[in-house]
Amino acid sequence: MLRDAVAKLAGGFGHTYFQEKTRTGEKQSELWRALGEAGFLGVHLPERYGGGGMGIAELTIVCEEVAAAGCPLLLILVSPAICATLLARFGTEEQQQRWLPGLASGEVKMAFAITEPDAGSNSHRISTTATRDGDEWRLGGTKYYISGVDEAEAVLVVARTGTDEETGRARLSLFIVDTDAPGLEATHIPVEIAAPEKQFTLFFDSVRLGPDRLLGAEGDGLRQVFAGLNPERLMGAAVACGIGRYALERAASYARERSVWGTPIGAHQGIAHPLAAAKVEVELARLMLAKAAWSYDHDVDAAEAANMAKYASAEAALRALDQAMQTHGGNGLATEYGLADLWGTARLLRTAPVSREMILNFVAQHSLQLPKSY
Repeated sequence: MLRDAVAKLAGGFGHTYFQEKTRTGEKQSELWRALGEAGFLGVHLPERYGGGGMGIAELTIVCEEVAAAGCPLLLILVSPAICATLLARFGTEEQQQRWLPGLASGEVKMAFAITEPDAGSNSHRISTTATRDGDEWRLGGTKYYISGVDEAEAVLVVARTGTDEETGRARLSLFIVDTDAPGLEATHIPVEIAAPEKQFTLFFDSVRLGPDRLLGAEGDGLRQVFAGLNPERLMGAAVACGIGRYALERAASYARERSVWGTPIGAHQGIAHPLAAAKVEVELARLMLAKAAWSYDHDVDAAEAANMAKYASAEAALRALDQAMQTHGGNGLATEYGLADLWGTARLLRTAPVSREMILNFVAQHSLQLPKSY
């Protein structure tokens, strides 16, 4: 019922809506608002804060169906999946009362900042630092490729608050920072991706934070972060699966109707078999996504399944989209057929929110017990 309801709502907007927003540089605000009003953005949050009381599995359904309608919403990966999940798990009652109702309704958006120019996937090298100043904190440093800051009310920032004496690694903590806080500057990073969400470099120049802005336990940020990163990977997989489904639906419809040699081109195995193979790969990725989401919601270690789902989904989406474009011939690059403009987003999902190489490192080390390579 949830899947059908989201598909119907998102289908009322469709890919032409996405294209128009991308072309004008606007946000998908109407779609976001509609999803929030229907309760879909907070489907995984506690009911006492306006949520649906369900789980990450249900949020992946929302994310996938919106993308399958041709309107991928990358901010779902960040605001509901990471930030709201971490607040629901580690926030104080006051923090939850302050933020979760708005996040559940979609009236509030929150960005997430962990990546740095010199840290990348190595969170132990994070240099953005929060130091105590009486009862408050002072935050300084730089974050890189932070999505959606221009439409967020706050940013959840991962910062160094100390160093482990035994390992020399950073002790990390999480902080909620208003996007209009004095000392915070955001610089837009131009990218060649057709998407309403924009990327930013953030500069924190001695940003003052009250004690109520520390989320969870000081120094326990890395463990806390991973409670949000697995949902982020699952949402990335859901977006990819949705794009793959959208592309295959477009390609199959075109192949059934397009006739050049007296029969629909879909009757030719050179067209049919690659599309069929792409369909198999998308459906297999969706199964792994379902397994990973179920595992997360039932407190089963979801790291392996989440990584595999993200890997499989990104590869399947790119294969499906590329083959859909090939099926359309020259029309595959035409704006009116609504395929080529999704390539940047699909390709991004092979790299972010975790690269395919880091996923393969994880699987080699943890699933196959091979020696660590980095």
